[in-house]
Amino acid sequence: MTMKTNFDYTTATEHSFESAVSRVEDEIAKASMRVLHVHNVQQTLAEKGFEREPFKIIEFCSAPYANAFLNADIRIGLCMPCKINVYVKDGHTVISGMRPTMLRQLFPEAEVGDMPEEIDQKIETIINNAKQT
Repeated sequence: MTMKTNFDYTTATEHSFESAVSRVEDEIAKASMRVLHVHNVQQTLAEKGFEREPFKIIEFCSAPYANAFLNADIRIGLCMPCKINVYVKDGHTVISGMRPTMLRQLFPEAEVGDMPEEIDQKIETIINNAKQT
């Protein structure tokens, strides 16, 4: 299952949940970006009494792109950093990322050049490489 919409790029992988998380982090580094934080949503919700299958949000950034986006429109910071979700649904490990091309719809007046498409391609490559067996 691979699904590409205007909002997200989502695909299933045969890797285990933890392996997929590790592979996404490795691919982010290979793309010359930095993982800022990994949110363990399952653990956080369990602390509040809610059960959920494994779910982690991996936040990452590229400083040159971040600076350029913020210079174009400071409000783009509301959509930063980039995120890739890894979760288990119906027994399958899934990797999903929001597509930065959405920034054009959210901030139509921002002069962002080809940056949304460049980052979009990087995120798709990270996800595709991480899912491979």
